[in-house]
Amino acid sequence: MFFNFNKRILCLCFAIVIPAAQMPIFAQTQDVISTDKIETTSKYVNQINGMTADELVAYALANNPELEAVRREVEAAKALIKQANLRANPNLELSGSKNPVTPSNSLMVRGSLPLELYGRRGARVKVAEQETEVRRQVLADRERLLAAEVRSKFGETLGLVLKLLFVEETLTVTTQNYKLVAARVNEGKTAPLEQNMEAVELNRIRAMRETSEGQTEIALLELKNLTGMPPEMPLLLRGDFADLLNPLPPPEIAVEQALVNRPDLQAARALVNLAEARIEQAKAQGKLDAGVSAGYQRMNSGFPFRAFDSDAQLAPIRSVFHFVTFGVTLNLPVFNKNQGTIESAAAEKTAAQKRLEFGELTVRREVAAAFVRYESAARAMEIYRAGVEKLAAINLGVVRQTYELGARSLLDYIAEQRRYIQVKNDFIDAQLQVYLARVEVLRAAAAPELITK
Repeated sequence: MFFNFNKRILCLCFAIVIPAAQMPIFAQTQDVISTDKIETTSKYVNQINGMTADELVAYALANNPELEAVRREVEAAKALIKQANLRANPNLELSGSKNPVTPSNSLMVRGSLPLELYGRRGARVKVAEQETEVRRQVLADRERLLAAEVRSKFGETLGLVLKLLFVEETLTVTTQNYKLVAARVNEGKTAPLEQNMEAVELNRIRAMRETSEGQTEIALLELKNLTGMPPEMPLLLRGDFADLLNPLPPPEIAVEQALVNRPDLQAARALVNLAEARIEQAKAQGKLDAGVSAGYQRMNSGFPFRAFDSDAQLAPIRSVFHFVTFGVTLNLPVFNKNQGTIESAAAEKTAAQKRLEFGELTVRREVAAAFVRYESAARAMEIYRAGVEKLAAINLGVVRQTYELGARSLLDYIAEQRRYIQVKNDFIDAQLQVYLARVEVLRAAAAPELITK
């Protein structure tokens, strides 16, 4: 019993608990129940225009602000790859000098270009690429976890809706019971105490309904928050726990799939590769590097004296000289060969490898635990379905009939009704646990069907 609570189903349910002689009295009750359920269903559930778990996952992947922030971090890392590919800029130096006493002055222009020998630029690019890969896998892992969170919250909200519908069904039946007892009290066939007892039970269930509706509203708000919806945006759910019967991959295949596809393990492997790239970069930076330079110098030199020129005329002693300069600058790794940086990068690689090994162990444990949880939850749900929920409904019908025949007291019927309410809620919880366990299996195994893009 999930959402389509029509009149035919309700007649079938109450045929167990209502004697044939009193069916006309409760004919109006069935109409009231159907109306209440339609109102509640339209408020939280719509099997035509509502959103399924898959649609909510797709919406969350596209609109969750936290996920969008991680995507921007990936874009930032990609930009760093572009930056790492750029060659080093040349240097240009312009200088001049002037003698304050003599008319001598000079002007010099000099340029230099670093060569980045021994693959310095390639090592820098590789480090940037591995950093981007780490962030890309972190994004994929966040998408995997968000998809599982949305599916789990969808199931929890759905379970609360089912409980709310059942509480409203019980409230409607209890309201009719109260009216029936009140009529008997007015006719003098029943003591007024029974009316008070039924009133207490009616108000208790009314309080249960308010609590249940509050929990449903809160769960719906949490689901909206996960998907990136504003709180005031309307949201209707569509679906049920039908995928409980869908087959899961065998445990050994799920483990193999998880070891290959889990983004968190991929990120751990990327961290190992990043540490290796940093080792290569540190080694390249510890080797010989060089830069070439070239320049031009114009020097105007003179003295505060006069001398005879080639025409036997007195002229200032002054001459202009032009120089072209060139050279090579060498960075000699005599003392600093980046020894500490290389050792640090090697230690980081060892740490990354150990984290990867532990991550693989954790993945194996998570998959195994998820299957244990799923199998035990499925067995418990089947026990509830076949051996508890149906029998509890039959028991309630029998106790009701014996109460109406005078063989049982109203307290016996109320106690059995409370027991049935608890059993029904426990059965919904059992269904929810199977659903959540299934989501956990898919999350741990990084199953492709978990994420909808």
